[in-house]
Parts: sequence; structure tokens; C-alpha cells
Amino acid sequence: MVFKRLVDVRDGEQRAVAMSFLYFFFVLAGYFILRPIRDEVAAASGVQKLPWLFSATLAVTLIFNPLFSSLVSRFPPRRFIAVTYHFFVANLLVFYFVMTFAAPSVWIGRAFFVWTSVFNLFVVSIFWAFMADVFRSDQAKRLFGFIGVGGTLGSITGSLLTAGLASRIGTVNLLLISAVLLEIAVAFVVAFPAASSGEPAAPRETTGLGGSAFAGITRLLKSPYLLAICLFLVFYTVGSTFLYFQQADIVGREFVTREARTAVLARIELAVQILTVVTQVFLTGRLIRWIGLGLALALLPALSIVGFAGLGLVPTFATLAVFTVLRRGANFALTNPAMEVLFTVVPREDKYKAKSFIETFVYRGGDQIGAWTYAGLAAIGLGTAGLAFAAVPLALCWLFNGLWLGRQHAIRATAPPA
Repeated sequence: MVFKRLVDVRDGEQRAVAMSFLYFFFVLAGYFILRPIRDEVAAASGVQKLPWLFSATLAVTLIFNPLFSSLVSRFPPRRFIAVTYHFFVANLLVFYFVMTFAAPSVWIGRAFFVWTSVFNLFVVSIFWAFMADVFRSDQAKRLFGFIGVGGTLGSITGSLLTAGLASRIGTVNLLLISAVLLEIAVAFVVAFPAASSGEPAAPRETTGLGGSAFAGITRLLKSPYLLAICLFLVFYTVGSTFLYFQQADIVGREFVTREARTAVLARIELAVQILTVVTQVFLTGRLIRWIGLGLALALLPALSIVGFAGLGLVPTFATLAVFTVLRRGANFALTNPAMEVLFTVVPREDKYKAKSFIETFVYRGGDQIGAWTYAGLAAIGLGTAGLAFAAVPLALCWLFNGLWLGRQHAIRATAPPA
């Protein structure tokens, strides 16, 4: 069969893989409808305002984390996932009515930026926590790349919808389409197969995982392995924030109207997702198995060293676009699946609580470090080229961190989680 030649799916895994694929498709289709709208707010606000927007995002993330952990403690996975997604859909409907009937305000746009930045981390982190709970480490190495294709195709769909419909129906009405797609994702969580014939399955508990609402923080601080994952994510987010600020600066200068900015950002997203899906289908699973998890985690840092050096030498929109597409494509296609494999060897409570804290608060904390470092370096006179060169040594440290994590995962995979 062609499918089995492309993906190493074994007997008893097909249904769970298909459901995971579709679940991720609808989650990212819903989000990527919103992302260009959020990024247009960033470009319109100006790069000087972004550190404050990132600070607000970090504060909201810190507030939301213990609330989410409380749901994890009290309810089984299917239920707390559904409740969380319903909550975000309700938020989208509130934004729809405010943007439709209230007078235009820059503060509404900034609130939407903060909300979207929190929303995207939680919904994606919850998805991958569910996957780490369902699949074993050896299955994850084979299958997470293909499951990621579902998200990539969803990203392409969302980007195409925004690029094609923003000028026809208005950006506000796109929020309703996003809400519908997220509700469909919830349906796949609820319908995920129960255990049978050795197939990966969602547990059918009637109670939550227990533990404290703050266990995500306390368990993280006791684990060198989880702390190293935090460091890996901080290196990634600092580099991403530098690149994002440079994107906002260059796009804001070179594209004058809101529609032009939204369209060009959507096209960049589309190019990223096309590159990602080709890589995921043909290379991701095979690369992680062939070169090992450590080298798979080190590839994006290596690309970032070259990319930031290139942007420092030639600080133009063309260089920015090429580097952005390659970096984000490599992240989605290889680094993200490889990182999710890291969580398959930690205790179950850590998969939902510590993982959520790492991929939301720690992620946004990295944004803060990157945002204020960028602002500080810009304040002392560094331009686009100098700021790009400043990111190179960070990417080098990030590379060695990835290699260490790969070795630690291999050790843990041979023994039961602590």
C-alpha cells in the first residue's frame, strides 16, 4: 500500500493515527485563520510596542496555567480538553461581537493579539500532551511526523482561507469560521478510540489525574531533564522573537496598507506550510530514526546560525522571507515532532501539567527575554544587521543543548518513567 510505504503505520495503529491527524488538522486550521490577523496588529502597532504586548501575554499565561492544571486534576483528559476548547471558542465569539458592534479601537486589536498568543500555545500544547499520553516513545518517532502533516494541511487551509476571504467577507467574519473548526476538533477528541487490539487509545477514566494545581511548576523544578527542555524552548523562542520583530519592522516599512500586510504575511505562512508538509510526508519520521533524536534537535539551531548570519549580511525583505520560511518549516516538520517525542518518557502528570507550563509560560517567558533584549540592543544603536548577528551565539548554545537532550531521552526510553 502506498500509505504504508510513506508512513510506518503498523497493524492496530491506523484508526488512532487517522483520528489524531484530523484532530490536529482542525486545530491548526482554526488557528491559522487567526494568525495573519494577529500579525497584522503587530505590524500596525510598530515594533516599539511589541515588548509590552509580549509582557501582557506572559501575565495572562501565568494566570491561566493554574486554572488549566486544576481542570487536569479534577477531570479526565477528554473532558478537560473539551472544556478548554469550548472556553476558547466562547472567547472568539465575544471578540466577534465586540469587533462587529464596538467602535474601532487600537486596544481591541491589542487585546486580540494577547488572547491569540495565549490561545495558540494552549490548544497546540494540549494536542501534543494528548498524543504523548496515547503513543509510546517508539511509536512517536515513527508517527508524530505524519500526524504533524494533519496540522500542516490545516495550517495551509487556514492561511488560504484568510488570504482568499479577508478582503471579501472582512477579517472579523473569519473569527466565526475559526470557531466552527475548533468545535469540530473537539468532536475528534470525544470520539478518539478506546483501547482495543493493542491500538493506541485515549484512556477512559472517570476522574482527573489528581495532584496540585501548581504541580506543573514544582515537578519541573525537580527535574533536570524538564529544565533542559525549558532551556531548549527558551533558546528557540528568543531566536524566534528576534526574527518576528525584524519581520514586523521590515514588513511594516515596506507594505503600507493593512490589506497588503495581511496578504504578504499569509503568503509567507502558505510557503512555510507547503515546505513543511512535503518534509513531513517524505522525511520527518525517517530522519528522526536515521540520525537520532539529538541530531534531529540540533538541525534547527544549525540552520538558525546560518540564517541569522545571512540576515546580518543582507538585511532585506527577500532574505527575511527565505530565512523565515526555512526556519519555520524546519521547526514544524522536524524540531516540533522531535520535541514532542521528549515528553513520551516522562510521568503522565508531567505530560499535561509540566508540559503545559513549559509550552505556555516558559515559552512566553522566552518571548519576554527576546523582546526586551531586542529592545535593549536596539536602544543602544544596533540595527537590523547587528541584531541578527547577536542571535548567532545563542543558536550555537541551543545546538549543544539539543544534543544533550537527545542523549538523555535515549537513556530514559530504556526504563519506565520516574
